[in-house]
Amino acid sequence: MKGGIFIAIYHCSIKIISRGKGKSAVGAAAYRSGQKLTNEYDGLTHDYTRKGGVVHTEILLPEYAPPEYADRSTLWNAVEKVEKARNSQLAREIEISLPNELSRAENIELARRFVQQNFVDKGMCADICIHDPDREQPNIHAHIMLTLRPFNENGTWGDKQRKEYILDAAGNKIYDKKKRIYKCRTVQTTDWNDKTKAEEWRAAWAEFLNAVLAEKGIADRVDHRSFERQGKIEQPTIHMGVSATQMERKGIRTEKGDINRRIREQNAELHRLQAELERVNAAIAELQKRPQEENLVSILMRFYGNGEKFAEARGLKLGNLKKAQKLRDVSQAVAFLQGNHISTMTELSEKHSALETEYSELKAKIIARQKRMKELSELLNNYEHYKPNKAVYDQWKGITNQKKKDKFYAEHSSQINAYKAMRSYFKNTLGEGEKIAPKAWQSELAELESADSADMLRLHKLEDSTAIMATILYNVEHLLAYEDREQDIQKKRNNVLE
Repeated sequence: MKGGIFIAIYHCSIKIISRGKGKSAVGAAAYRSGQKLTNEYDGLTHDYTRKGGVVHTEILLPEYAPPEYADRSTLWNAVEKVEKARNSQLAREIEISLPNELSRAENIELARRFVQQNFVDKGMCADICIHDPDREQPNIHAHIMLTLRPFNENGTWGDKQRKEYILDAAGNKIYDKKKRIYKCRTVQTTDWNDKTKAEEWRAAWAEFLNAVLAEKGIADRVDHRSFERQGKIEQPTIHMGVSATQMERKGIRTEKGDINRRIREQNAELHRLQAELERVNAAIAELQKRPQEENLVSILMRFYGNGEKFAEARGLKLGNLKKAQKLRDVSQAVAFLQGNHISTMTELSEKHSALETEYSELKAKIIARQKRMKELSELLNNYEHYKPNKAVYDQWKGITNQKKKDKFYAEHSSQINAYKAMRSYFKNTLGEGEKIAPKAWQSELAELESADSADMLRLHKLEDSTAIMATILYNVEHLLAYEDREQDIQKKRNNVLE
């Protein structure tokens, strides 16, 4: 809510909780629910009973799921047990922002209906935890943990995938002599991992939100698509995180905050300039409908000379100060035309096209740079969690005595798992052969900021040129309209005399 006006916020993130990234389903469930749960897979107890802001939790079960899975510990320990591999995917998490304008009860019901229709009815167990942190800015949201395996009719876990033999035209299995096995392929037993599902779920949440907004009589609407897919010119700001947000609220500038301020400033300027270019284009198109093209400098000088006539027609008197200002405006416009060798409306239109081309090229550079700056900021932010935990991880890996190693892990599991998660993040994010290089990232970020400043100056110059063109067109339009009216008046007078 800003100034009494509803501002709808769309947030729907989807990720996998994986043992291969140092995570556990039991640990994740304990944190999100604010409970104390023991993971029977590794014996670790996760106690988050002191965590605040958890206002509602519940588990929804699909058809064929054992009723005892309504207990959080039983459900997620069953998941940990059925997933044998060290790098198993354990659960899918969907995080959604809930509307601040709804009551807590309404938000709980909204989340429940969304989860039931889109996940539970499809065969997934859903663990819903709604958080409403006690903060200056409302931030009610839901964490939804989903199981990844379907259920058999007898209540046992089904397979995520199955092997299917490849058959020839006659329906016989094909033998691979080189590998000495029959050719086969892996077939998913559900469509839950299809690339299209994430888009489908995100769109579904947007529909749920928009339906609520319509019920409340609110005109605002949300869109699950990225800014680029929506056809918007700007880039979204980067995620600040709790630490940076708290520092900014205290008046302490942060690197992320500076990047966001720069992105917002650029987006606003790009919008202004694009709108002004469109207005200039429309004005040129209208004036080009006139059959004859007169020298624009002559028109401007005539416009200045007729200033007093304009004033008299409106019952006004032009003071010396206003005359001086008008002369400066005309002088600036004449200098622009002469400096760019523009005499006619056609040549002004060509200059406008050149400005549009320059704007498009500059916009593409700025948006690409914004994207890279966001990537670098994210890399540097994750490195802050990677570096301090690496030493702990290396120490753990260096312990040869298994009992001592297990004890060390129990004492430092959060640091070890945090390092593993960051290591996995860098592995998946960095390109092939690209190394973890915080100094190089910081240096590149500084270079991009410098290039940003230079391009902002170019953007300002484009704005100035477009503003002068708008002034020229305004003056020309008003002079020609005035002269047309004068001619009509004179014709009427002549007709009367005749």
